[in-house]
Amino acid sequence: MLDHEKLIAQLRAVPPNAVCLRAERRRISKEVARLSRTALLRLARDLIEARIARFVAYELVLNHRPTMDLITESEVKELGEGMSHWGDIDSFSCYIAGPAWRSGRLRDSVVRAWAGSDDCCWRRAALVSTIPLNSSAQGGTGDTKRTLGICRVLIEDRNDLVVKGLSWSLRELAKRDPDSTHRFLSDYGDKLAPRVIREVHNKLATGLKNPHRRRRRVI
Repeated sequence: MLDHEKLIAQLRAVPPNAVCLRAERRRISKEVARLSRTALLRLARDLIEARIARFVAYELVLNHRPTMDLITESEVKELGEGMSHWGDIDSFSCYIAGPAWRSGRLRDSVVRAWAGSDDCCWRRAALVSTIPLNSSAQGGTGDTKRTLGICRVLIEDRNDLVVKGLSWSLRELAKRDPDSTHRFLSDYGDKLAPRVIREVHNKLATGLKNPHRRRRRVI
């Protein structure tokens, strides 16, 4: 039987950076490969409650096929409860909510409800959940309709977390469907935050969010 307290102690002993924690997560994934989905979800919840970096729990779930293949909407929502930092939101959205949405385990209406939430963390989660729909690195093949459906809900939101999430969502879509992204900017340019317009235009024109930062000084 897996000793959760021992596992938590081992993780707390790991240097608190993503590289070291991710290496330990890979080791743990091998150790828990034969766990039932119920047991794996219990472990993930215990890690979150113990304040281990959330991406560890989310990656354990993502890489446990029996769990992700059958994950339910209530389980997704429970894994996201208590998010307060952008890193937690983004790992939840990219590793749990987005893949579940893409595979049909999460309904469009659920993600749309997040976009209308009073909690800015859930509004950002709705936007970042579009990333796995479009990112080839995350298994996405492109989904303009669902992506822009969420973006339209939040075009006038000026919360910083949400503005940055909207920019990211549109920039990722721009790689797949630049024409639709151009039209979106044209249609809603008078309502979008200047940051979104600037960064998405840069992405469409140069492939970079902030191309000026890549320039080298010529002496």
